[in-house]
Amino acid sequence: MLASHHHLVIWLLQAARTCVWLALLTTLFVPLEHFFSVRPAKLLRQGWATDLGWYFVNSLTPIFLLGPPSALIAMAVHAVLPAQITGAAAALPLWARMAAAMVVGEIGFYWGHRWSHEWPLLWRFHAVHHSATHVNFLVNTRAHPLDMVFTRLCGLTLLYATGLAAPVGPNPTLIPALVLFVGSMWSFFIHANLRWRLGPLEEIIASPAFHHWHHTLEDHKDRNYAAMLPFMDRLFGTFYLPKAWPGAYGTDTPIPETLAGQLLTPFAPRTAADRNALTPPAGVRAEDR
Repeated sequence: MLASHHHLVIWLLQAARTCVWLALLTTLFVPLEHFFSVRPAKLLRQGWATDLGWYFVNSLTPIFLLGPPSALIAMAVHAVLPAQITGAAAALPLWARMAAAMVVGEIGFYWGHRWSHEWPLLWRFHAVHHSATHVNFLVNTRAHPLDMVFTRLCGLTLLYATGLAAPVGPNPTLIPALVLFVGSMWSFFIHANLRWRLGPLEEIIASPAFHHWHHTLEDHKDRNYAAMLPFMDRLFGTFYLPKAWPGAYGTDTPIPETLAGQLLTPFAPRTAADRNALTPPAGVRAEDR
């Protein structure tokens, strides 16, 4: 009984924080997207209710979905790898561990994201995120929870493997929590409907233009997988950032418009026609074949 009450209190606190963050994000981005939009759009545009629903789903479920597998992975990695590897970063000051964690975690996030495009099973879930035909800050959380958890686990696994995060010791969740928080906040920015360009800094830090091209319905849709550091795409040959903006957003994969439909569709049995339609656009570039 006490355990159930404790979990309920945690969930209610998380729900309250979620509402506060929504108010802050709305206060910040709605005016900016009104005055500096790439494409003007109504606040209550088509699909806004679905995006809002996903915001609450993905703000309230990861605390339960991400915690147990993260703990298992952390313990497994530290049980398998020698202490010389997993403990190498323990003596670093917090700022150095955090800086290194942002880079190392980004490698995992990059490949988790890229695999979500290239593996048909993962694309079933990731296609939900690309179903948005208008990109704004709230599209950041339009994502199937299993898709979001998979990508985050790819980054967290590297943090535990390199010793930048540890399952034991003082504040064992501090580094992973900071990495996920910073990445999440920046992700709201790069999804925002903002025509801001960062000039030479776009080679260093992801911008709205960089990520909008990832959401394009046109050519070059399998580009720009990095969440924050574009040099990952430079390194792995997937960088694309012209001066123009995409002409259209979305995916050719059929995705329902409702929240319930998007949540359940990845689990539905596939016909032959469905399997062809749901095959991700990975490998379309000759150099990737």
